Amino acid sequence: MEQKPVMPLPESTPRDSPLRVFFGLFLVPLLVVLICVAVFVGFGWLAYDRQSTEDYLNDLRSSWRPRRAQAAYELSKILIADPNALADDAGARNELRRLFAEAEDQEIRRYLALVLGYTRDPEAASDLRESLADADDTTRIYLLWALGSVGDVGSVPDLVDALGDSDPGVRKTAAFALGELGDASALPQLSVALGDPVADVRWNAALAVSRLGSDAGAPVLERMLDRGLTSQVEGITPEQQQDTMIGAARALAVVRGREALPLLARLEKEDPSLKVRQAAIEARLAIERDSDPAGTATPSD
Repeated sequence: MEQKPVMPLPESTPRDSPLRVFFGLFLVPLLVVLICVAVFVGFGWLAYDRQSTEDYLNDLRSSWRPRRAQAAYELSKILIADPNALADDAGARNELRRLFAEAEDQEIRRYLALVLGYTRDPEAASDLRESLADADDTTRIYLLWALGSVGDVGSVPDLVDALGDSDPGVRKTAAFALGELGDASALPQLSVALGDPVADVRWNAALAVSRLGSDAGAPVLERMLDRGLTSQVEGITPEQQQDTMIGAARALAVVRGREALPLLARLEKEDPSLKVRQAAIEARLAIERDSDPAGTATPSD
């Protein structure tokens, strides 16, 4: 059974977008969203009605920092809605890489890292990796996410190193990105991260190892489905708790199969969240379809 993306994003985000996982994952909760909103509000008076990505590229060349930040934000919105917007424009991708490599401002570099991640351009990986050396912790989070999104397995050593970082935001983003890359060579280090003292680092590691086909994170996934435990995490919101449980239900179904059915059945009947119950139903049906070649699995009463 193929594991699907595990977390929801705003309606404007494609259902299969890797960032759906990133945003909803309580790994850098609302970090990217809040900063983008701040840019939008702070520079909203600059808003313009444009359709061309070339217009935004021109503004990214501007010497005026607010214009560059707004242009990067607008480009990221285009790529959230259509990740293939620049797929056939090699010139634009080359220009974005050049602009990123020349950017000295940390905040501008973050927005451009987002844009590069959305383009899923593997040629951007080397520039992203080089930028890790002189980036602050917040910028490193963006860079690590982008490295996972562009899909370059050459980034695995850098991401594995980041699993040992002192900043939990860096560690959990690294775990997420390693799950995105799908390289099983990172399993030993991700397995260590399953014991991280920070809950959402453990959660990201558990989801990542499940994406790599390992059930080593199953005990963590089961705890993620315990409302009593997840509610004890400082600062967690009901929405984050719900998204955490949805991701864990889907991942547990992948790695445990029929062994997960009792827990999923309990969630299906007892959890107060309609979305969690629906995720449990879908996970159960997927397990039953996989074990029922005739395809006769049906929802229970």
